[in-house]
Amino acid sequence: MTRLHRRIRKFLAAVATASAALALSACAPTASGDQLTIGLTYTPNIQFAPIYVAEELGYFDEVGVNVELRHHGESEALFGALEGGSEHLVYAAGDEILQGAAGGVPVTAIGTLYTEYPAVLIVPADSPIESAADLAGHSVGVPGPYGETWFALQALLADAGLDGDQVQIEHIGYTQQAALTSGKVDAVMGFQNNDAVQFEAAGFKVRTIAAVDADAPQLVGPAIGASHSVIEARGDEVTAALAAIQRGVEYTLEHPDETVKIAAKYIPTLSTERAREDALATLLATNELMQPVAGQPLLHNDVETWERMCEFMPAAQLISGDVDCAAAYTNELLP
Repeated sequence: MTRLHRRIRKFLAAVATASAALALSACAPTASGDQLTIGLTYTPNIQFAPIYVAEELGYFDEVGVNVELRHHGESEALFGALEGGSEHLVYAAGDEILQGAAGGVPVTAIGTLYTEYPAVLIVPADSPIESAADLAGHSVGVPGPYGETWFALQALLADAGLDGDQVQIEHIGYTQQAALTSGKVDAVMGFQNNDAVQFEAAGFKVRTIAAVDADAPQLVGPAIGASHSVIEARGDEVTAALAAIQRGVEYTLEHPDETVKIAAKYIPTLSTERAREDALATLLATNELMQPVAGQPLLHNDVETWERMCEFMPAAQLISGDVDCAAAYTNELLP
């Protein structure tokens, strides 16, 4: 390619970028001045990188939304601030949102961040456990009877035709590394993009076994939920915020090294080179789970997956009562 051709391509790219910016500003909502608070749960973590990026690079400002990011501790209920009105959007797994909605929480999933479910079964590399069916007669550690690791364990056992009497389930809190490396349990439920990465970083070789069928998943991973009142009163702002988050995901997928530098401004523990290297390893594994699906825009809620989940979770007694699946998620607010 000649220098002239390169200049022409740069010029055309600049024109396209400017046109996109003008289009965004033209369709941006008029900022109400009211904050739109996004709850990011627990402590600052690299898993929230796309949202940190959207904040740091001014994507929220560009679409005219006054966003505040809020972390809350483990002692606070996942949807407590959303129900109380101090949070308007919340980062939570789709299955957690469905469980909350079935329990009367006024929350709807407005976009799915992960296209692949992150919770998996983790075993030592030399373990005789090769599949879920091999768990019979073995012990498996799980933080507790809640959240994605618990839901994934139920899916794994159901697919293998096993029940809790055939597997020794241990509630170990968030001590997966210690429990597995010490031999306290034969396997643990953890996250492909976190626990499995930490084991490898510590020099302990492991294998992961999928808990959810990738071709027909019955659980939905990390997503963005919104309160019903915010959807009704501030739908345009919610759509604009999703557009900014979408750009944050795109940047995170394309620029992982720069993303870690940005995230370090929001995560106090990324103060050393080793910590940033570990965060990059986790981010790269996370990016694999956020890869877009052909024919679907980023953040799209997959209808078939949601329908399968709405059948599976009541059948697995993870939620009780009638489930209004159609009200638990929507794609109508996507940009």
